[in-house]
Amino acid sequence: MLGVRNLAGAGGLKGTVVLIPKKAVEYNDFQGTVMGGGTDTELFGGRVTCQLISSTLRGRTAGNASRGKVGKEANLEPCLVKKSLLGVPTGEQKFEVTFNWSMDLGVPGAIIVKNNDEKEFFLKTITLDNVPGHGAVVFIANSWVYPQAKYSYNRVFFTNDTYLPHQMPAALKPYRDDELRNLRGDEQQGPYEVHDRVYRYDVYNDLGDARDVLGGSTDLPYPRRGRTGRKPSPNKPDHESQGNVYVPCDEQFGHIKESDFREYALKALVHGIIPILREFCDKDDTPGEFDSFADVLKIYKDGIKLPNIRGKERSSLPPQLVKDIITPMGMGDNLWSLFKLPRPHIINKDEKAWMTDDEFAREMLAGVNPLMIKRLTEFPPKSSLDPSKYGDHTSTITEAHIAERLEGLTVHQALASNRLYIVDQHDNLMPFLIDINNLSNSFVYATRTLLFLRGDGTLTPVAIELSSPLLQGDLTTAESTVYTPEDAGVEGWIWQLAKAYVSVNDYGWHQLISHWLNTHAVMEPFVIATNRQLSVTHPVHKLLHLHYRDTMNINSRARGMLINADGVIEKTVFPGKHAMPMSSMVYKNWNFTEQALPDDLIKRGMAVEDPSSPHKVRLLIEDYPYAADGLAVWHAIEQWVADYLTIYYPDDGVLQGDVELQAWWKEVREVGHGDLKDAAWWPEMQTVAELIKSCATIIWIGSALHAAVNFGQYAYSGYHPNKPSMSRRPMPVPGSKEYAELSSDPERAYIHTITSLFQALVGISLMEILSKHSSDEVYLGQHDTPEWTSDAKALEAFKRFGARLVGIEKQVMDMNEDTRLKNRIGPAKFPYMLLFPNTSDHTGEAEGLSAKGIPNSISI
Repeated sequence: MLGVRNLAGAGGLKGTVVLIPKKAVEYNDFQGTVMGGGTDTELFGGRVTCQLISSTLRGRTAGNASRGKVGKEANLEPCLVKKSLLGVPTGEQKFEVTFNWSMDLGVPGAIIVKNNDEKEFFLKTITLDNVPGHGAVVFIANSWVYPQAKYSYNRVFFTNDTYLPHQMPAALKPYRDDELRNLRGDEQQGPYEVHDRVYRYDVYNDLGDARDVLGGSTDLPYPRRGRTGRKPSPNKPDHESQGNVYVPCDEQFGHIKESDFREYALKALVHGIIPILREFCDKDDTPGEFDSFADVLKIYKDGIKLPNIRGKERSSLPPQLVKDIITPMGMGDNLWSLFKLPRPHIINKDEKAWMTDDEFAREMLAGVNPLMIKRLTEFPPKSSLDPSKYGDHTSTITEAHIAERLEGLTVHQALASNRLYIVDQHDNLMPFLIDINNLSNSFVYATRTLLFLRGDGTLTPVAIELSSPLLQGDLTTAESTVYTPEDAGVEGWIWQLAKAYVSVNDYGWHQLISHWLNTHAVMEPFVIATNRQLSVTHPVHKLLHLHYRDTMNINSRARGMLINADGVIEKTVFPGKHAMPMSSMVYKNWNFTEQALPDDLIKRGMAVEDPSSPHKVRLLIEDYPYAADGLAVWHAIEQWVADYLTIYYPDDGVLQGDVELQAWWKEVREVGHGDLKDAAWWPEMQTVAELIKSCATIIWIGSALHAAVNFGQYAYSGYHPNKPSMSRRPMPVPGSKEYAELSSDPERAYIHTITSLFQALVGISLMEILSKHSSDEVYLGQHDTPEWTSDAKALEAFKRFGARLVGIEKQVMDMNEDTRLKNRIGPAKFPYMLLFPNTSDHTGEAEGLSAKGIPNSISI
């Protein structure tokens, strides 16, 4: 780049600026500004300026000797509005800019952008069209730029070139260091304002004064979340006061219109739907209850007529609901005239298939939580609970319970031939059951479900053990009953209830652990550390940033509306107020290295190492859709990460000398996941292989793992008899009125045992919001900024990654059509597509409820 001459030319050095004005992303202006095609280009005339910074020529004055020389300011000039493929403006606006850039200044490597207007805007890219002797130069921003008066420093954006710290041009290094210092904001205590860009850590002390602080202790460890700097609670100084939640401005929804809508939907659920549903359920002829499966089906066919908001009724609503949701979304007076939900996939083809043992077992391999099943290696199943506190919790399932259901094998033969499997929630839940069952309308069992792998490759449940805590002196022992499959009469319904109690356990564990803890919560420290320690020009930042989009923001919304004290989760999921402490106890045993799919499968005994296999592991249940599709996706991710990182790290020595990378990993371990910092399993980050595996795991968690446990929620759990979130009374015993009800009206007895009407409608509404793909989703193998790097080798590697994912899509479709693979579709005729990689085609699906596709990040 040295020696480039005559850069400006006679007409100056011309460029194009792409940005989105604030008005274009405010929902109440969406109809008029975006749909109407209006522009705000006149707002920025002369009030937004840019200055190029040389990557080669440094200033000569004593105070600026080490920095790239800065050119003269250039104003933005209106150009045109960018249209989407459908001809509707996306909100993007283009401006031209002409720089007076001397031929002696070399190639620009960074740019200063000053916003002297009153409104912020979202800056996407700035492109210099043709730098003589160099070609196009692209500056990547993807950042909110607030009025200059809000900053104590200049906003600087770098080109899309990639540099390890020691490779950064000397003229640009001070700007790189300044930007990281600004993002760390270690001198800024808060409270932070909406325009701030500070990434700092804090414990979970913002769930409400009535809840314990999570994180920062060995008793209640937890991953860190983003610091807001809000003042302490007046009642509990170690808790954070409530109010507006800060997240760094570039982590907020806003520039993505559909994500904005989903945020409004969450607010509408909490501030509008829940109180109105509560009133509705209390006025029902049978308060708080469905009375049959037909009653449940009506909500998908006819909807529920709720009171209109008119006159006095509207004025009695919470002001926040009217101000922040009803008015900006233009909902008018008929917001609640009809509460109707789409029909979930699990009942689309067959309304009763979910009740079969085959579908019950299949969902352990291809459902919304296919992460719990393990190969059984000893019989009867043992407990890992401390015997000094719990006594002997060995399972009471005997060979006599299951002997006739093993296709002629003995238990020993079935174990030896890898034919027995278990979903074991006993030890997970037993320590919490006394507290959980002391909650109102709560009766939950700790369950063990034993399954047999049949000759045709499908699983069938052969026994279910339901256990309750029993206090015996200083010990909490177990009182257990074993149930085996029955087809008819009251005993057949007893078996259905046994499966329901298992599903309740699965629902709660899925929401709190498989979904919230193991994707949302554990990812946030990586987001914070990456922004604090890795420059945007760093290859690892460029690799991972795409997989962080909107994660901090959706997590902040969850802490304020879903997992907080008396939030939606506590209202609808069985642990209630014990949910987050239970999540904390599980985090004690979280292991980053076991989040890689092959390691997880081996740990659970679902696969064994096999160097001759394409994925280096061999599944013991060949037809395990989550694992089969997941291994293909994992392998593609790992290959892409290896291809990319070896461009920049030719050997371990380069990695060991990367000061930013080492600071990043140290902070992830010692601060972000600081409660586990002494765990022996943390990679030392001394080899390229360790970095490849770690980055692949981070990408897997943020993309495929989250997709697998999130986007099927409505498909499977939207019909709550299939996946109830609560159980409220014990198993009926002969002679009881509940047993008589089960005999005379089994559907009523079943439904009155599981989630109530109010809890079901709230939970189903949440599932619908969380399961929707955004209309502008960016899927795995795609990038929201095509010019994300200038490195041709990296772009080519990414292209190969995308091609591999397209091949996996075809592979998934072919397997779903293979009738020999019975677990791919099952009795419900619902094909497993949650790890179908990068589709954005929702044709024929209800409002993005496609139950397929892997977005790049945890954005909902």
